[in-house]
Amino acid sequence: MWSAELRGQSYSKAAHRRALLPLLDNRSEGAVEYKHENISAVLIDLGYPYIEGYKPATNYQYLLFDVVTARLSTSAELEDLVAADVDAVPNPPTFDDILSSLVDPPTPRRPVDLVREAPRPVETMDTDRKRPRIDYLRRESSNSALGAAGERYVLEFERARLVGAGREQLAAKIEHVSQTRGDGDGFDILSFETSGKERLIEVKTTKYGAQTPFFVSTNEVDVSEREAQRYHLYRVFRFRKSPKLFDVRGSFRVNFSLSPTQYKATI
Repeated sequence: MWSAELRGQSYSKAAHRRALLPLLDNRSEGAVEYKHENISAVLIDLGYPYIEGYKPATNYQYLLFDVVTARLSTSAELEDLVAADVDAVPNPPTFDDILSSLVDPPTPRRPVDLVREAPRPVETMDTDRKRPRIDYLRRESSNSALGAAGERYVLEFERARLVGAGREQLAAKIEHVSQTRGDGDGFDILSFETSGKERLIEVKTTKYGAQTPFFVSTNEVDVSEREAQRYHLYRVFRFRKSPKLFDVRGSFRVNFSLSPTQYKATI
């Protein structure tokens, strides 16, 4: 199912679940669906895109982590599919009403609980396969062409928003800051509220689902805190098929769970 999704092939989740039931002691479809959400949570934590439609659960078993990690470490085909999909830059479809792409932010996902039914013997722990070598979500976030495409999408959204509110003059003043000034300002687009107040927009784009983690710089975090009343995170997601976005105003530290992914060391 996941490989079909990465190839862009259509498939039926319901049919897939029903096909699994006889192999799983006839568990309920709901139980099978939740197990796929557990798998999505593992994939996210390993730096892989998750299965569309199966939002990451808030817990999973150690054993499932081991099984998924082992499967990934022994399948060069899956690795190639993920790498090709992460690096691809789709052309988003045109919208008759781009403003309809705005949706509510997803419910915050608390840190994952690792659940184990019994203590795991040390000899069963394969430390060599604990983490894949590549964080594909970080790799996607570094795709500058995808990021630029997402920013252009938000530019069109903002122009439509202001024009629709009768503020054509403000729409004409929107600035693509990351192109005109560079990346040092801590946001990508300077737009406006209908009142004329400035709106500082940082755009983060993914081809995957709304719960996909994104990466922010120290400068972006600091600017979001300093300019909390004017700062907006526009998260563009599902960019490959039917782009959507949600808007979160204010500080990254207040609105999101931040995890250190890199350290600066001095001696």
